[in-house]
Parts: sequence; structure tokens; C-alpha cells
Amino acid sequence: MVKIGRNQPCPCGSGKKYKYCCLPLVQAGQPVAPEIVQPTTFSLRAEVEKLQAAAEKKQKIFFESGVFILFTDENGDGWLLEVVESDAVQVTRAGKPIDIDLMENKETIEVNWSHTYELRDRRFFLTAYSDNNRIELMGAPCQQIRAGIRRIQQRYTPEVLGMIHVDSENG
Repeated sequence: MVKIGRNQPCPCGSGKKYKYCCLPLVQAGQPVAPEIVQPTTFSLRAEVEKLQAAAEKKQKIFFESGVFILFTDENGDGWLLEVVESDAVQVTRAGKPIDIDLMENKETIEVNWSHTYELRDRRFFLTAYSDNNRIELMGAPCQQIRAGIRRIQQRYTPEVLGMIHVDSENG
């Protein structure tokens, strides 16, 4: 995330200095305008590539980016999760990158999700869209994922989260 200087104009577009506009909201932990949370130069593909590089080295990492959670385990298996609709796609297997169907531009990000996920009783379950096969992903950082979901839901208003998905059949 790009650091915003206190005396710079606020990225929300109000014309006020950041320290008098949205900085107090950020410091209070309140949801802020999505323009502040993610800069316009955000690239999900770059975030996935960062995860794939760590997985290749078998590094166990976890991070959040926008409404996405990305993590790898010590075996080099990496996943991209989307918080609003509980979608998931595997991006690495045994340290090897998996090519995913991801298209993005300045206004939209489209991912061909392969699974939905569910956290239940400190366990992480994946259900494949293709055949409804349900598996438990052993070793998933369930506590970190649950905390990440809570942080993301607090960071964005329900209205903003509701605007994230667009029905592709109707428009």
C-alpha cells in the first residue's frame, strides 16, 4: 500500500489535507473510502506472483490485499481467497506456479474461481465448483484467515462490499 503523507491532499477527492480528512478515520479503525485502502496501481496478478515466488522457496506466508487473502504453506501450496463471496483458487502446488484465469484492468478484476471455502470448527474446507467435491485443507492458517476476514469486513462498509460483485450474465 502506498503511504500517504499527512500534508498531502486526501485521496478521497475532498480537496482537504489527508490529516484533516480521512486520517482520523484510519487511526480510529473505521472504514474509509476504497480509494484510500487500495491505490489505483493495485495489481492482483502482482500479488499472486509475489505469493508464487514465496511458495517456490517453500516459505509459509500470509497477507491481505484489498478483499483478497493470499497464503502458502511449508509444502509450497498457495491459495488466493476472496472474502465477499468465499471464493478460492489454488495458485501454487508443491512450489510450482499454477496458471489461473485472471484478467484485470483499472476498473475490474475477473478471476475464474475453482472453489468456495468455508471455515468451520477451526478447520478449512474447500468445495470444487466442477464436481461439488468437498475436501479439508489440512494445515491451512484458519486463525489467520478468520482474523483477516474480520479485518477486511471492518475496513469496508457493507455497501462497498456489496458492489464488489457484478452479475456477468446481466451486464
